Formats: sequence, C-alpha cells, structure tokens
Amino acid sequence: MNVLVYSGRGTTPESVKHTVESLRLHLSPNYAVVTVSEQSLLGDPWQYKTSVLVIPGGADLPYCDALNGDGNSKITQFVRKGGRYLGLCAGGYYGAKRCEFEEGDPIMEVSGPRELAFFPGIARGCVYKGFDYESHAGSKAVTMAVNTDALPSSPGNVDVYYNGGGLFVDASKQRNVEVLARYAAPQTDLQDEDLAAGVYCKVGKGCAVLFGTHPEFSPALMKGDASDQHFASVRAQIESNDYERKRFLRACLSKMGLKVNDDVEGSIPRLTPIYLSSSLDPSNARGLLSTLQENLDFVAPRTFEDINDTFVLHDEKDSDITEDSEMDGEQSFDQVLSAPKHIKFFTSDAFPSHTETPYFNMEKYFAQLKRLHEANNESIGSIGSLLAYGEVVTSTNTLLDKNPNWLEHLPHGLTFTATTQIAGRGRGGNVWINPKGVMATSILFKLPKGESNSSIIVTLQYLCALALIESILGYGSLVQGQGSGYEDLPLKLKWPNDMYALKPEFYKNISDKDDVSNTVEGDDEKWAKISGSLINSQFLNGQFHLVWGGGVNVSNEAPTTSLNRVLAKLNELRAAKGLPELPPFEHETLLAKLVFNMEQFYNVFQRSGLQPFLSLYYKRWFHSNQHVRLDAEGNGNVKDCIIRGITSDYGLLVAEDSNTHEKMELQPDGNSFDIFKGLVYKKR
Repeated sequence: MNVLVYSGRGTTPESVKHTVESLRLHLSPNYAVVTVSEQSLLGDPWQYKTSVLVIPGGADLPYCDALNGDGNSKITQFVRKGGRYLGLCAGGYYGAKRCEFEEGDPIMEVSGPRELAFFPGIARGCVYKGFDYESHAGSKAVTMAVNTDALPSSPGNVDVYYNGGGLFVDASKQRNVEVLARYAAPQTDLQDEDLAAGVYCKVGKGCAVLFGTHPEFSPALMKGDASDQHFASVRAQIESNDYERKRFLRACLSKMGLKVNDDVEGSIPRLTPIYLSSSLDPSNARGLLSTLQENLDFVAPRTFEDINDTFVLHDEKDSDITEDSEMDGEQSFDQVLSAPKHIKFFTSDAFPSHTETPYFNMEKYFAQLKRLHEANNESIGSIGSLLAYGEVVTSTNTLLDKNPNWLEHLPHGLTFTATTQIAGRGRGGNVWINPKGVMATSILFKLPKGESNSSIIVTLQYLCALALIESILGYGSLVQGQGSGYEDLPLKLKWPNDMYALKPEFYKNISDKDDVSNTVEGDDEKWAKISGSLINSQFLNGQFHLVWGGGVNVSNEAPTTSLNRVLAKLNELRAAKGLPELPPFEHETLLAKLVFNMEQFYNVFQRSGLQPFLSLYYKRWFHSNQHVRLDAEGNGNVKDCIIRGITSDYGLLVAEDSNTHEKMELQPDGNSFDIFKGLVYKKR
C-alpha cells in the first residue's frame, strides 16, 4: 500500500522532503512513501492502493485552488470509507472546517471555510507572531505537552519545529475529536482553553490527524545559512530532543492504525561495497575491469563519474576500500544516495569473505549455477555468469539504468543482486527501503544491433515474470520441468508481471492454489503481492539495453508475506499427508535457479517471441475468463468485460465486452489491474 505525500501547488520542497524522509524511516518497508501531484489526485484512482494521504506544509490557498471541488470530494470519500489523512501545518489548516490565518492583517490574512472539514471547527494562527513566507525568520522550537492517554507510547513532552502554524480552537469540545498535544512553551500569542497543537479526528470509517506544528521536521535535514544564529539555536533545541520527537511521531502514526517500524531511531542504512565476480570464468571479470578502465573518463585514480552516480573501482587485492559509512553523524537520504559507489572486482576464482558479505555466499551461488547447467547438459550461459552483489545499495536498477556511460560497456546477462535497497524502484515512480529477506535483482539484456526489437522490448517483462515464478515452483529440482513439492505453492501472476501468494491464513488445502475466484469475491483480500518487477530501456550506440529489475519476498515478514511463510504453511499440509518437509528458500539457490531458467527461456524467446510461452503464462496467471469492470478511458464510464488473454506480439490484454462482444486491447504500461476490485482502469 502507498502513503501519498502531496507535492503539488502550495507545497514547499523543504516540507515535502522532511515529510517523505520521516515517513519512510518510520513506515518502510510496510508502505511505499511516494509523492503525488495534483493531476494524479484529480485524475487517477489512487484511493484503491493508498493507506494515507498527507498534505504537508506550505500555503493553504494554493491547495484550495488546486483541489477544491473534485479533488476534495475524492479525498473526503477516501477518508470516510476508511482512509487516513495527515495534515501538517498548512495541511492542518486545510483539514479544518474554517481557516483563520492572521485575521485583520491586510497583507497576511487568509480566512474562510474549507471543504474537507475533518476538524469541525476553526484552525487559527499564527500561534506565534513573526511568520515570514519562505523563511525561517519566524520559526521556533516549541514544546508540546502530549496527551499520553491518547498516545501511551509517546513521551510526555516533545520539542518540535514551528513556523506559522495554528491551533485548533476549542478542540476538546468538538465531537469525534481527541487532542493529541498542546502548545506548552513558549507562551503563545493566541488565547484558547485547549491550545491544541495536534488533534485526532474520527471521520466516518477513517480518521484525520492534523498538526499546527512540524513533528516531521528532522534536525538532520534542517539546513540553514551558517550565519543564521536564530535558526541554529532552533535546530539545536530540536536535535537535543530528537529521540522523543521520533517516538511522538511514531505514536501518532500508530494511532492512525499504521504499522510502524520497531526501530524508533529509524536511520537510513549506509551503503556497502559492491562485489563483482565471474568465478566460473574469471576472465569475464578481468575483461570488464579492463574495458571500463580503457573507455571511461576517470576524474581521479580508479574514480569515474556517470550521469547519476560516482563509482570507485577496486581490485580484489585492495583491502582498504573506503566506506562512506564511516562518516560520523546522521546523514540525510540524499547524502546517502549521492555517496560514491565502491566496486571490488574479483578477477580470480576467489570470493569475498563472510565478513565482507555476511548475508550472501557467492561461492554457494556459483556452485549451484554450475550444478544446474551440468544436470541439464547445458554449457554456462551469459545470464548470471557475471554477478555483482551489494549488501546495502541504492537500487540495483538505478545503478545500471541511470548510468549510461558504464551501462554501454557492461556485458549481456550481467546480474546484480542485493540484500537491502534504500531506494528500490517500482512502477509509477514508487521508491522504498526494502528489508532483509527480499531478493532484489536486476539483469541486463543487450539486444543485437540492427534487428527490429519492438516486440521483444514490450514482451520481455512477461518472459521474466514467467521465469521467476517457474524458478520458485521448480525450486529444489536440478532438472528443468521436474517438481519436488514446491510446485504446490499457491502463487499466481497478475497481469502484466506482479506475483501474488495466497496468504497462509487462507491456505487450508493444497488444492486452494488453483482457486482464484476469491480474488474479487468477498471482503477479504486473500492474496498478497509477493513480487514486482519493471523493465527500463536505454538506446546506446545503436543498441537497446534493457534492465529487468525484480524483487521477491523470500524470507521477510513485511510488508505482506514471504515465500518462506507460505512454504511453512505448505509444510503443515504436507505433514498431514505424511510428506517430508521442504527446506526453506535461500537467496543464493533461488537466484541461481532464476538466471538458469532466464537463460533457457530467453534463448527460445529471441527466436520465437512470446508465443511458445503463452500456454504456460495462462496456467500461472489469475485472469483466464475473469469477469472484470473496465474503465478504458479513465472517466468512470465502466463496462462489464471478460478477460480473454494477451496478444503474443505486444502483450496487450484482451478484454471482451460482455454485452456487445467487442474486443479491446489494453497496454500494460497505460492501465492498472486491481484484482481485488475486479477493475481495470486507465492510468493518467
């Protein structure tokens, strides 16, 4: 599910940045925290995949200009049906029934009714005079007295950033309103019995939390002029109390019914070195290192700058790899992202030590890959024979796709896997921190020059999704096409390439794996997303470079479920039948199986396209003859349709109108499929 942070008209980049980073720290990996534009709020059916909508600090009037009418109507319906709204400073004013900002001031006054009206009274400000737009001149570090009856896991007092916010008038007298915190110090310039700085409002089946302050502002991100002593003192006071601030914000998110991290500090993981090996043929790693050294422009010994990242290359004998994780103090998300990426090339048959890669055994991976090829009488192929691994990286896809200078010189089949991504990428620009236990992997496909590749480019995503699910269902068997028990796992593909698993609590019998009727019937969402993927393309020097990136939940508990949790339930069902227990999935073994299958599938795919794989794809997907509602234009004009398949040339979803029998072909990148709503809709 998504946490959407509004970033359109009225917001300030600073407020959006603090909001996104603070929420990611407390909510990842349970939610994807992403920004959303006014166009998306107005035109996209975002409500179906959203847990919280956040309106951050900025200016209230532009929010009205952008969202009054249709936008606010969608927001109100979303909350009343069980959604959540978080309003911070200007977003707090915006969520009240009436805004009164600096009434009587001919220059500053903003007052009038507001449409959302989650707080059924007045939000009045400024609580402290001296506010100046786009400036910290009127800012303060204010102490809030917390209502620990409402927030039992919060400290009693917390210091937070304040700049122009309001209070919620007579909050304790309003129906369905609970005061979360009150202004305590310094003395306010406004009078009110409650001095409510933060409120919780029950709204239909949902809720809204509104603040006049900025509990999301992190001192690590508060950057001001070095000569600004006032701002420095504000930052210092908040920094001295930062642990309590984080506890308070975490308690507020829990109050809203969100699943928060156990780690209150919630710091961004520091990047670790990337290790690259081609153990089965060390000349591949040696050749790549030589190619990069000969063709890239180095700005310092071993260091080159690409479009998105700076890389530092190391030989396997280097023992003094400089890690930016050794830098003192908390770093912002952007600081971690921009740190140099150190790559250590193993140009012999040696491997990184366990100390260097404690969560991944390269030797085990290559040994399994060799066994798979030998068992099937296949020579070692290109895919997976050159492997890069990092314990903590930004994004395996970004490091390849967004750096065209080195991407051009990387070989076909290079595989990059990681234990943790701090900026994992998904469709629609989603970015998240994935936890340990997710197998995050990218594979580079370089298409031959001069060929007509349009069909391959579009349909490769289907092939890769199929190779992944077949690798999971065929786990434990060295011979392709033979099962060893894992084929009974309840896994299905959702068009075009997401993978879902039946949640363990609904997995009662092995035959349940084939019952997909409950994806769109009843209130329970019985299937959980367990894998997602995307493909990015670059056309470099007359050749297409396609980077497939996929993540699969192997052993992690959040955000949904994992292969090993579902496997544990399968083992219970097997035990009842007197069958032996199946061993858990391991990153190294599953990755070897994936790249082996990918090699075999891709060889056929290059010659014959997607057609030979369609029957297997239909066997693995949810949607054969599935009844759905189709909003083809994204305007709410819905047709009842039946899914008939996909086209073999471009992977278009074929939907037949149940009434007119007209057949429509839908592009995967222009439409979304919500299996729990039985709804296919156009993305904007």
